[in-house]
Amino acid sequence: MKLCSACLLGIRCTWDGKDRYKNKKVIELSKKEVLIPICPEQLGGLPTPRIPQEIQNGTGDDVLNGKCKVLNKEGKDVTVYFIRGAREVLKIAKLLGIKEFIAKQKSPSCGCGKTYDGTFTGTLIKGDGVTTALLKKHGIKVISEENL
Repeated sequence: MKLCSACLLGIRCTWDGKDRYKNKKVIELSKKEVLIPICPEQLGGLPTPRIPQEIQNGTGDDVLNGKCKVLNKEGKDVTVYFIRGAREVLKIAKLLGIKEFIAKQKSPSCGCGKTYDGTFTGTLIKGDGVTTALLKKHGIKVISEENL
């Protein structure tokens, strides 16, 4: 059993109310293994669809350490939702004894290795999203859908 970003499994939970059900490796893996869909942003209390959000001047680790925030494109601080969602995902992982998470690349929650830089211009930086950072801190292996 693995956790998997819900959007990768066809659940319409992304910021724009769509899914990201196009990665053939994730689709094939879902036929062989139990992949539990999670959306940290929904679990944290954000609606779908929602205004785009990005980590500002940092990474998911920085958000967890209180060094930066997650803002939506209108400038509203949505950090609390991201931290709450990450904690809920961790709770699910611990409850089910899950050791791996397949994450949607570039997301401010699930991004693994790269996320957007906070300028809403499509610019990427090195770093993890908030949920990925928290799971890694707790020894859960995180793999982006691009590296499956």
